[in-house]
Amino acid sequence: MSPEGRGIAGGHLPVAGGGTFRILHVSTGNVCRSPITERLTRHALSHRLGGPVTGDLIVESAGTWGHEGAPMEANAAAVLADFGADASGFTGRELLDEHVIRADLVLTATRDHRAQVISMGHSAGLRTFTLKEFTRLVRAIDPATLPPLDEGMAERARALVRAAAALRGWLLAPSPDADEVYDPYGAPITFFRSIGDEINQALDPVVTALTGVTESR
Repeated sequence: MSPEGRGIAGGHLPVAGGGTFRILHVSTGNVCRSPITERLTRHALSHRLGGPVTGDLIVESAGTWGHEGAPMEANAAAVLADFGADASGFTGRELLDEHVIRADLVLTATRDHRAQVISMGHSAGLRTFTLKEFTRLVRAIDPATLPPLDEGMAERARALVRAAAALRGWLLAPSPDADEVYDPYGAPITFFRSIGDEINQALDPVVTALTGVTESR
């Protein structure tokens, strides 16, 4: 897969107001956690928005030790099926400089992944978070302070990232493990499903903040 990235639902999901916003999910091998997170993000965004608007939102993933060209782990694909998300056509990627340079938001599985992304340079520090860290920060942001969706999701998303970065030093993790999503590689499907639930719960407030639409229960 080229560094151009992978758009929503096999193409680019149109976003009102133009502009492109890229979300990059990072884990180790890019066959378990980051593929689950990538495809659940796409699924949730498409579900909340319900239909096309205008512009581009790109959701992609890569691994710090990515298995280039590898398929998603079978248990990861099974987890996505549980959520009704599409696992088809996925191929693993090794994290490259181009991916970080182009990303507007990098969400990592662990603090080590975050440190590795930031160590690559490219002024990545203010737009790189662990997934759970970003969730914690987003929960503290008043959505009324974000640009309305009719001004473009890209602008709303950039404002969300800036607000989260500003809060980072004030809202610390309650424990060292609170910002980690543990690796299910080689584990039974039950552990994969628990990780899938964990990722899905972490994504919910992020997708709500991006779209302004809460998940119907």
